[in-house]
Amino acid sequence: MNALHQLYEVLYVSTLDRSVPFSEVAIISRHARMANEVRQVTGLLVFDGRRFCQLIEGHKKTVLALIEKIKADKRHLQVEVLHHGDIGQRRFHAFSMGYSAVDDVDDLAAIEEQYGAAAIDSFMRLAAKVKV
Repeated sequence: MNALHQLYEVLYVSTLDRSVPFSEVAIISRHARMANEVRQVTGLLVFDGRRFCQLIEGHKKTVLALIEKIKADKRHLQVEVLHHGDIGQRRFHAFSMGYSAVDDVDDLAAIEEQYGAAAIDSFMRLAAKVKV
């Protein structure tokens, strides 16, 4: 597989700017779902009312451009990449962007403290529990 079509994933956490109403999160999710379908990006976005935690996956060049766009988005504060790297296959091939809200803020707080494989493992355990 050439570098343009190499599959890549990024897991990040960020905080929603307090000036952004919660209703904006649904709009963000809807627009991301449509744009990601065109870009062939898949993943899961989890929101706890304050923080986002998202795993995005797709062609490396596309995913890297998308994470830079997220970092530049003023609605996201303190964007921190917890994991990034090549993957052999997609984890979330069934949907362009799954979205779930969680009530327990400790779920994302625990993931936020981890990096690399540990962060991915914790996120995947959470993904198995959430309703998408």
